[in-house]
Amino acid sequence: MYYNPMISVILPVLNEGENLKILIPKIDKEIKKKYEIIIVDDDSKDDTENIVKRLKKKYPIKYILRKDKKGLSSAVIDGIAESKGDTLLVMDSDLSHPPEIIHKLIKEIKNNDIVVASRYTEGGGADRWILPRKMISVYATLLARPLVKVKDPMAGFFIFKKSIIRNSELKPLGFKILLEILVKGRYSKYSEVPYIFQKRHAGKSKANLKVYVQYHIHLFKLYYYKFMEGIKKIFGGSR
Repeated sequence: MYYNPMISVILPVLNEGENLKILIPKIDKEIKKKYEIIIVDDDSKDDTENIVKRLKKKYPIKYILRKDKKGLSSAVIDGIAESKGDTLLVMDSDLSHPPEIIHKLIKEIKNNDIVVASRYTEGGGADRWILPRKMISVYATLLARPLVKVKDPMAGFFIFKKSIIRNSELKPLGFKILLEILVKGRYSKYSEVPYIFQKRHAGKSKANLKVYVQYHIHLFKLYYYKFMEGIKKIFGGSR
């Protein structure tokens, strides 16, 4: 089977133009091999499109503007569909995910199928999180823990081999695309790299009540999926 060693970096964005000016050069500095950056823009109202046009003159960027579709998870899936590489790196565009650890993720993926940048392994954490935000994160993580073994299934910063989702039907809702991949993907080896979640550099957080409602609905669907997969294995194995 043909293997393309290129790394495809997928960046879902919404009004993150000023952050992209800083982030893109940092990504370029961290990746020491052939790569592409796929920016999936949910119709930003700032100057994102013009900023990306200027950045494209220097960096290998593919820009996807979505006017009739919204959502971080679906943006990532659209980015995956346009990717050329067989290794995919997903991260936020607001600089809360430090690009300085990208080289660690790339090193780890050589011997794993998926590698998660984790706040909940030794050495990980969050910088200047207020207590309610931390409590929400811990609550959401605890709800998902029975589904997967990864300690930080809520992470939005991760790298994986495209092959693990080749036969998976991904239907995420909301923000937590990693959780969808962890539940439905076909992988055997994984690892977690600790990092400190940073306060966003510019712009506003997209988290709101709708996002939290979507998460609970998504979680219910994944538990149902896991249950049905278990039933299939039981009855499939009894034939």
